[in-house]
Amino acid sequence: MKLIKSTLKLSFLALILILSSCNSAAPETDTENQEIIEEVPVQESTVDTSIQNSTEANSTTEANNTKPTVVTINTSLGAIKVQLYDETPLHKANFIKLCKTGFYNGLLFHRVISQFMIQAGDPDSKAAVKGAMYGSGGPGYTIPAEINPKFQHTKGALAAARMGDQMNPKKESSGSQFYICHVETPFLNNEYTVFGQTIEGFEVIDKIANVQKDGSDRPLQDIKIISTTVE
Repeated sequence: MKLIKSTLKLSFLALILILSSCNSAAPETDTENQEIIEEVPVQESTVDTSIQNSTEANSTTEANNTKPTVVTINTSLGAIKVQLYDETPLHKANFIKLCKTGFYNGLLFHRVISQFMIQAGDPDSKAAVKGAMYGSGGPGYTIPAEINPKFQHTKGALAAARMGDQMNPKKESSGSQFYICHVETPFLNNEYTVFGQTIEGFEVIDKIANVQKDGSDRPLQDIKIISTTVE
């Protein structure tokens, strides 16, 4: 019963956040918890051409390379290592590109909810103003959904944020905003693209998820992504 009440509370808070960040363009929540992650605006519904080219160019190489791709997200509270899935090639290529070009450097974990998830990737948060709410920024493109029932929202799952179904029936992902599950969140399964899994740094996820925050779920003390490295 406590879990149900907690989930309903999260859903209500999320709806407030969506309405306040997206104004009249925000979708209505038509299913409980359906739209708890998305705070990104409608963007151009095409994947970056360079990502498509990169995916095609690397397809042969990846077929002969069994070593998994691991990204280290160095934050102001410690490092989180995530392994990217080959089965979500567009999301994988996009994340690698953004990490290698330093896109995430200096960005905040702008929204964190204990026993749920931690969210980052809004470029507007790089020049963060104290007390401001973030979550509406992106690189100017979306990524086609690569939802795979094989990959579920387990603790440490890495997934892409997106707009709700009414404005985004194809469930296309934000070009840059991502979240990492603090705990298993099965009600998000098959609704958002999971494209990786944490393999080290679960204690860092715990630290980030449990910090003090304001009414918009932004940490009172900024938690920054210092750098990202691709192995």
